[in-house]
Amino acid sequence: MEQPDTSGTAALGPSPDKTGLGAAEAAKRLSQDGRNELPQERQRTTARIVLDALREPMLQLLLGAGVIYLFLGDLAEAVILLLAAVMSIALVVVQESRTEKALSALKDLSSPTAEVFRDGMRRRLPAREIVAGDVVVLVEGDRVPADGLLIEATTLEVDESLLTGESLPVRKNVGGADVTDARPGGDDTPLVWSGSLIVRGTGLARITATGLRTEIGRIGKSLNVVESAPTPLQIQTRRLVRVFAVLGLTASVLLAVFHGLRYGEWIKGVLAGITMAMATLPEEFPLVLTVFLVLGAWRMSQKKVLTRRSAAIEALGAVTVLCTDKTGTLTANRMRVSALVVAGEHWSVPDRAGTDLPERFHTLVEFAILASRPDPFDPMERAFHDLGAQFLKQTEHLHPDGVLRHGYPLHPSLLAMSQVWQMGGTAAGVVAVKGAPEAVADLCHLSPGQIIPLREAVAALASQGLRVLAVAQATWSDAVLPETQHGFDFRFVGLVGLSDPLRPEVQAAVMACIQGGVRVVMITGDHPATAAMIAAQAGIPGVTVLTGAEMEGLDEAALRTRLATTNVFARIMPEQKLRLVQAFASMGEVVAMTGDGVNDAPSLKAAHIGVAMGGRGTDVARESASLVLLDDNFASLVTAIRLGRRIDDNLRKAIGYILAVHVPIAGMSLLPVLVGWPMVLGPVHVVFLELVIDPVSSIVFEAEGEEAGIMARPPRPPNAPLFDAALLLRGLLQGGVVFLAVLGSFWLGLHDAQGEQVARCMAFVTLVVGNLGLVLTNRSITTSAFKVLTRPNRALILVVIFTLTALALAIGVPWLRELFGFAPLEPWRMAQAVSFALACILVNDLSGVIWRRLAGTGVVSRP
Repeated sequence: MEQPDTSGTAALGPSPDKTGLGAAEAAKRLSQDGRNELPQERQRTTARIVLDALREPMLQLLLGAGVIYLFLGDLAEAVILLLAAVMSIALVVVQESRTEKALSALKDLSSPTAEVFRDGMRRRLPAREIVAGDVVVLVEGDRVPADGLLIEATTLEVDESLLTGESLPVRKNVGGADVTDARPGGDDTPLVWSGSLIVRGTGLARITATGLRTEIGRIGKSLNVVESAPTPLQIQTRRLVRVFAVLGLTASVLLAVFHGLRYGEWIKGVLAGITMAMATLPEEFPLVLTVFLVLGAWRMSQKKVLTRRSAAIEALGAVTVLCTDKTGTLTANRMRVSALVVAGEHWSVPDRAGTDLPERFHTLVEFAILASRPDPFDPMERAFHDLGAQFLKQTEHLHPDGVLRHGYPLHPSLLAMSQVWQMGGTAAGVVAVKGAPEAVADLCHLSPGQIIPLREAVAALASQGLRVLAVAQATWSDAVLPETQHGFDFRFVGLVGLSDPLRPEVQAAVMACIQGGVRVVMITGDHPATAAMIAAQAGIPGVTVLTGAEMEGLDEAALRTRLATTNVFARIMPEQKLRLVQAFASMGEVVAMTGDGVNDAPSLKAAHIGVAMGGRGTDVARESASLVLLDDNFASLVTAIRLGRRIDDNLRKAIGYILAVHVPIAGMSLLPVLVGWPMVLGPVHVVFLELVIDPVSSIVFEAEGEEAGIMARPPRPPNAPLFDAALLLRGLLQGGVVFLAVLGSFWLGLHDAQGEQVARCMAFVTLVVGNLGLVLTNRSITTSAFKVLTRPNRALILVVIFTLTALALAIGVPWLRELFGFAPLEPWRMAQAVSFALACILVNDLSGVIWRRLAGTGVVSRP
C-alpha cells in the first residue's frame, strides 16, 4: 500500500555482520545442498503428452476406423488413417510442448525472490538459490524463504499459521531463548521458519536450513496453491462441448442404425457413424482454450505482466474501472528532495552541486536522516541520505558512530515513525521522527496558531506535486523508553518536499484507457493537493478529490454518489481501498486494483483483477493478486488490458470458425446417407480436414494481431458471455453457406460421366477452399476479409501452403486419388469447384458487412 507521506522501519541494536557469503561459497553450498525448493509437479514429458493424446475421443475414433478398414481388407485406407493418427499425435505434441514451455517460463517468472547479502552487497535473488549461511532481509509482507536464526529484529511479528494452524502472529526477538529442538509457535523466539509471513517489523536472519531440510519440508506441506476452480470461460466452453458432443454422438448412432436398417450394410453404417462423430465432436474447443490462455499469459509476460490466475485474462477485456496507486506506478519512484521549509523559510534544492546548504536547514536534513534506516532501501530514505552526503559531509550533523537503540514503526493510527539513537557514548538519547505533517504536528502538540501556517506551507509544496513529510526531534535520558511515540516531548523542525517525476508513458496510457471506455481512478495516501497535481499531469479527468476523512462520514449510498464524479482519492487507508473496490463493484463496474502492501491484500482479492507490484510489492500482495506488474508500470497494465481485448477477439474468431467449419462437414456426412446418394466423406477425408482445422483454430487465430481501434471501443459488457448467441448464430450461418456451396458442387459433379468420383472430388475441393475462406472471413470482426489479406500472419501462410499442397497431392497422385475416392478433374470442373468456394467467401463477407452495420445500430451484437 502506498503509505501517506512517510516510509520505512527501524533497526534494533548494533548493526551485525552483513557481509554474507561470497559468491563462490554460495555456489559451492548450492551444489552440495541442492535448490531451496520443495518437490513440485514435473513438466509433462513427450511420452506423457502422447499418452494423454491417445485418450482423446477423436483419436480413438480414428484408430477404430482404421481397424474396421483392416477388417474389410482395405489396407491402403487403414494405413493412411493410422498415419493420420500419428500426424495428429505429432501435432498435439508440438502444440502441447509449446504450451508446456510457456508454462515453464511463467513459473520461472513467478517464483519467489528474497533479498540477501552476498559479498557485502544487498541483492535480490530467486528464493530457490538461497543456501545455508546466507543473511536474508525480512520486511513486512514477505514470506520467509528458508529456516533461519535472527541476528537483528525490530518489532518483528510473524504469522506461522501455515505450520501451526494458529492464526495469531507471534513476536520474534534476537537471542534469549533456547533454540534446541525448537518448533514453530510461541513468542519471543529467535527462529523464523520457511513459509511463515512477516506481518510487522523488519529483521535479518542467517539461514540454517533450506529445501527439504526446513520444517515445512519435513512435514511435507507445499506453499504452491493449485488453482482448481474452473473459470467462467472454462465453464462456458465445457457447456458448449457437452451440448455439441451429445448432439453429435446421438446423430452418429442414429445415422449408423439408419444406414444399417435401410441398406443392410452395417459395417458401412458404422463407418458413416464414425465419420459423423469425427465431423461433429468439438474436440478443438478445450485445445483452443488452453492454447489461448497459456500463450496469452506468455505474451503478457513479454510485456512485463505476469498472470497468476487465468480468470484475469478473461476479465481484462471487460474492465471498466482501473484503480491505481500513484507512487511507483504513475510515477517513476525516483525520489529526490526538492524543497525544505524551516520556520516559514523555503529553500529549493538545486539540481546540480555547487551551492551550499544554508545553516538553518542543517538540522532538518540531519533529523530526516536520523529518522531513516542506516542502510536505506526505501526511495525516500535514500533521498535523505543522498542529500546529507551532498551537503553535510565533514559536519557534526552526520553520525556514522551513532547506535540505534530502538524504533517505533509506522501505524495506521499514527502516520509517523521514530528512531532513538545513542550518540558518541553518551547516555542521553536523541529521537528523530518523520511522517505525515498532521501526525507530526500532533506529536509536537502544536497550537492552532502554529498549525495554520504549517497547513499553508504543506499546501504550497503539495500544489507543486511534491510529497510532503514533516520532521521533529526530541531527547530522552531515562533508561526505560516509552511504549509509544507520544511519550516523547517532540519539537517541530521543518518540512521536506520530495519530487517523483511522472513516468513519460503514463499520459498516453491514461488517454488510451479513456478512449477505450476504461475509467482511471487514482488512490493515494498523499496530500490532496499533491494527488490533484499528479492526476492533472497524468491526464486523469476531474478536479474533485475525495479524502479518507471525508469517506468516513459517507454512508454507502452517499459514497456511490460521490464515486460517480470523483476520480482522485487522497489520504486513503488500506481498509478504505477495500471499501472503494466494493462500492465500484456494487455499481456494476469491473474493477482492476493495484496494490503493493500487506494491508492491500483484501482489496486485491475483492477486485475482479488484483494487480500487485513485482518490484516493490510484498509477497502477500503478489499472492493475493491475479496479475503482477514486473516493472511496476501503469503503462504495462494498460498494455495488459489491450492484450486482454485482443485475446477476447481472437478467441471469439476461433470459436466462430470452429462452429462454421463443422457445419458443412457434418452436413455432407449426413445428407447423402439420408437421401440415398453415394457417401461423400469418409474418415480419411475428415482426418484431412481436421489436420487443417486444428492448427488454424489454435495457432493461426491466436497469432492474429489486434483489431484496428481496439482501444477506441467500450469494454465487453460485464455480464455478456464470451460465447454468446450472436457468435453461435453467425458461425452456423457461415457454415451453412459453405454447406450449400459444397452441396451444389457435389450435385453438379454427379452429372459428369464419371459421376460419384468427380462429384466427391469437386465437393472436397469446394470444402477445402471454402474452409480457407472461412479463415479469411473470421480473421477480422471489424473489416472485410479482403482487406485483411495484407495483415501479416506467418502461421496462416504456412497452413495455406500445407493445405493446398496436400490437396494437390490428393488429386494428382494416383494412389492417393484412389484412396480418397477421387477422379481426375478437368480444368473447367476444377474452376467450377473453386468458384463455388469463392462465392462462399463473397457471400460470407457481405453478410459480415451487413452484420457489422446492424451491430452499429444495436439490432444485433458485434460478431
